[in-house]
Amino acid sequence: MPPAEELYEQALHILKGRSWIFFRTTDYARGIEKLQSIIDNYPYSDVAVLAELRIADAYFDDRRYDEALSYYRDFADLHPQHEKVPYTILRSALCRERQIHSANRDQTATRDALLHLDRLLAKYPHSPEAREGEILWRDLRTHLAENITEIAAFYLKQEEYESAAERYRSLLNEYPGLGLDAEALYNLGICYVAMRRTEEAERIFQSIVQNYRDSEYAAAAAKRIEDEPTID
Repeated sequence: MPPAEELYEQALHILKGRSWIFFRTTDYARGIEKLQSIIDNYPYSDVAVLAELRIADAYFDDRRYDEALSYYRDFADLHPQHEKVPYTILRSALCRERQIHSANRDQTATRDALLHLDRLLAKYPHSPEAREGEILWRDLRTHLAENITEIAAFYLKQEEYESAAERYRSLLNEYPGLGLDAEALYNLGICYVAMRRTEEAERIFQSIVQNYRDSEYAAAAAKRIEDEPTID
């Protein structure tokens, strides 16, 4: 059996892949097998720890995100003081982010990714990974907000105003500051008008005019205020 260091270099060489004229191929299974042999034969070496992490990366690069996520989680659990733990948490979030469906479908993967990012930002706020994590955190929250927006718009179109208003209130309370506030407020006002809650609707339209004057909804809100007696 070659030394652990030699096996590791062999695995890295395999995972670099082979370049052809128009494409590149990588034998991930063979590379992972080589790394696993380090863990099996040199379990207490520092190289074995590196091999664990590189296996996770290999699965990630091969788009086998469930397997990658399992290895990233195991690494963080087995080596909680290792300097690469923030990296594994970010990568765990990215595994789930790669499995996210469009905004109008189930958002379990999005919420799971955010849980990993919450942990990263809470425990390792000054790590290099936290900076990338903050950007992804905002993007994923925007994705969830867009999901709620689509559901609310569906209920509004169906004239189910109470259900639509509930979603718009949730959007404003849980996902403020993502650029969707003016639209959500305006549509919430429309719901209240339809529900004969005209005083609340007028306050909302006034808020849009005062606080979102540069948005496309400010003029529409002002028109609603002018027409308020006719919609009572």
